[in-house]
Amino acid sequence: MLAKDASRSYADLGEIVHLSKPAVHDRVKRLRREGVIKSTVAILDGCKLGRTLLTFLVVDTSSYSATRQLLALAERPEIEELHTVAGDGSLLIKVRADDTESLEALLMEIQSLEGVRSVRSYIALSTFLERGPAPD
Repeated sequence: MLAKDASRSYADLGEIVHLSKPAVHDRVKRLRREGVIKSTVAILDGCKLGRTLLTFLVVDTSSYSATRQLLALAERPEIEELHTVAGDGSLLIKVRADDTESLEALLMEIQSLEGVRSVRSYIALSTFLERGPAPD
């Protein structure tokens, strides 16, 4: 319930799951304490914020120190996700850029770093599903 709409009141949730408002409050508090609920955030529409270019980058590096250096990109607002991966690359980066010029500037910055072997870009044309994990 909360994964779909975190703005629901404890009273509304209680009606759905047949629990009292205090019982729902206690359960949510426990889920937060146990780390099941990491945070409650607003999911923003990137296109409406002017970041219309969704791109996935697969970066191959020559060493883990080069990969670590790339993890500093987490501070940039256009970087939505960073994952170290097994397979053909070392790092998977989800980028939501304003336009091709800003994406190109980011690509040039990444490619100029010592230890970066290659960068492959995959520009999303359409997004049909985008969500976080859901409970069973």
